Amino acid sequence: MDLTGDGDSTASRGVADGGEEENLELRVSRYKSPSLRQPRTRPGIPRIYYINFQTRPATHESSSARFQPRKINAGAMGEDSGDDRISTLPNDILLNILDRLHVSNAAKTSILSKRWSQLSAKLPRLIINPLPEGLLSLFGRDLSRANISDGDLARLNAATFKATKSVLARREPGSDTIRLLSTTFYLIGDVPISIGHAVGQAMAVHQIEKAEFTVLTVKDREQCRLVDLANYGTQFVSLFNECRNTFSCLTRLYLENLRFESDFLSNIFVTCKLLKYIGFFNCDTYKWITLQIEHAQLNELSLVNCRFDKVELKWLPKLTRTTYKFWISFKELPLSFGHVPLLEFLELTNVTFTSHKVVSLSMLLSEMCVEDLRLGFKCEKIWVQPEPPTERLAAAFRGLRIVNLESIPEGHDLTWTMFILEAAPCLEEFYMSVMDHPCEMEMHPERRKQLLYSDNKGVEWESPRSDFEHRRLTKLIIFCFGNYIVSHLRRVMKVAVNLMDVYLYDRVACRYCEHINPLNPGRLPRNKKKLNALRNLLTQGMESPSRIHFLTPSPEMDADHAERSPEGFR
Repeated sequence: MDLTGDGDSTASRGVADGGEEENLELRVSRYKSPSLRQPRTRPGIPRIYYINFQTRPATHESSSARFQPRKINAGAMGEDSGDDRISTLPNDILLNILDRLHVSNAAKTSILSKRWSQLSAKLPRLIINPLPEGLLSLFGRDLSRANISDGDLARLNAATFKATKSVLARREPGSDTIRLLSTTFYLIGDVPISIGHAVGQAMAVHQIEKAEFTVLTVKDREQCRLVDLANYGTQFVSLFNECRNTFSCLTRLYLENLRFESDFLSNIFVTCKLLKYIGFFNCDTYKWITLQIEHAQLNELSLVNCRFDKVELKWLPKLTRTTYKFWISFKELPLSFGHVPLLEFLELTNVTFTSHKVVSLSMLLSEMCVEDLRLGFKCEKIWVQPEPPTERLAAAFRGLRIVNLESIPEGHDLTWTMFILEAAPCLEEFYMSVMDHPCEMEMHPERRKQLLYSDNKGVEWESPRSDFEHRRLTKLIIFCFGNYIVSHLRRVMKVAVNLMDVYLYDRVACRYCEHINPLNPGRLPRNKKKLNALRNLLTQGMESPSRIHFLTPSPEMDADHAERSPEGFR
């Protein structure tokens, strides 16, 4: 929301004041209910968005009021309150409504009538997962996975198999196309193999556009020991070998907490020829290897907390997005690119130690034309090497339109970030967050020393060009803004002569550490007079066309900003 009240607010608004009529509103909410904060999801698994059907008056109202469910007078829908108005809707609209329900709830409508039974068997998307409310309650510190017993998980897994088999059995072979068949299950007992066979049989008789497996483990990453990784890896290999035909038709695959033999990973890429997305979370091999990847169809690759010596993307002609978080290599570049002509988005995040070698982006990106670059530092040492303008750096940055520098440690000079502006003439949007995040940092001095964390987190750099101007940058977005960023912000505003909008987001407590005293408690001023004084300070002595927006992170913030905000504030 806009703190000043005179900027463009991104909040939803009602219709004209004074209206008496109530409108039925379809609201997509990132919250299950107002009382629950949205927990963090595991990497590679999309967030679950809940659809809330509610009425609201045609007048302005507070955001908290809009989240409250309201009763609809059934009699107001017609003179005869017994009218079944919903059944008069055409099939395509009813299917659209059913498609927004959890598959188990949609299936229950089959008892209403023969028509509803036929509708539930025609659902275009079948998303089946162990919990009736979706994956949300599995992935967060507020609703801990530890509260679910192994026995409960086994029963949920069995229910997943029954739901998969039941839903697929009601469909007539060769009838309506299944646009999406997505199944989530745990590696427990024989149920995963049964699910694999059931999905494989469906693939043989139905036309399925997209088929997805999300394979979870009973223990999460923090609980897993090496023996657990090995056991889960063995279970997955058995599933894979038993259901190769099913895996060969998957378009999306997410795996977590698995340890493989050194040559097994290549089997996945060879067998799963139709994959568009593959994600590995906390996976490795018994002997650390150089992972070489070739795949004709893959669009997106995600590697998070995986232990490989190096990753080589040899031949991926359709790859457009790559995420690589936390690598172990200290001396070599962690990632190399071969034939990846369509790569547009690259995300690199690492917690670096004193022995890590800094990364030269001109060498890493020399053979590509990335448009959207995200670099994460997790509030620790800067692992990027600032570089003076060279032809090689200009070639690496020639296509950059969006750059996001996430979780830069506080208290260090930000001048080094200017080398990106100087080397990327086509840059249009620049995102930055400067923060120390206590709940994700190792704060104990002795532990930091033992684990070889660096106390010197910053990096120095001085531009060789005093007359530099950037003419394409139009948006600058800074999260966790504080007074210590003012001088750097003025520096950017001075060189970005066509900068149109500057969005400054207030520092707010991360939802996971809101009860911890912040390391830097500074926040934006809370009244309009002081905000105007800050605006005048930022623009003093320069003729800048920039509009400065003071904002607070919220569920209704701009979608692009929310996507690129620090992880704790999403």
